[in-house]
Amino acid sequence: MYQRVVVPLDGSPVAEGILPFILEIAAPLDLAVVLLRVEDVPASMAEAEVYLAGVAGRLRARGVRVETLVRGGEAAGEILAGARAAGADLIAMTTHGRTGLGRLLFGSIAEAVLRRADIPVFLMRLEEAPWQRTA
Repeated sequence: MYQRVVVPLDGSPVAEGILPFILEIAAPLDLAVVLLRVEDVPASMAEAEVYLAGVAGRLRARGVRVETLVRGGEAAGEILAGARAAGADLIAMTTHGRTGLGRLLFGSIAEAVLRRADIPVFLMRLEEAPWQRTA
């Protein structure tokens, strides 16, 4: 079964929408969770670390084993590289599920990860987030 899951987060409530699913499966499967954020601007790296630390704290408060990882570069490639570096055997993330012109213009990071991954990828399509941020 799975032992380490990488959860890419971009800071949006939709990306965080995968977290209730992670909360449901982490304890029963004894999963280690690696929260990953990819930044393309080096100046944003420290902010990304603070953001992930906050999310990790909320998950730890619910009994989840959590690590954080910030990488710089192209999102899909760095998600895959981060999963390899973390020794993950699963990637779990949300997708906006764009279709038509939106997909053509913006592409899909989730689709690129799915196409290029050599480990299983769990995609959850969300248009709004069920995860509620707490202070």
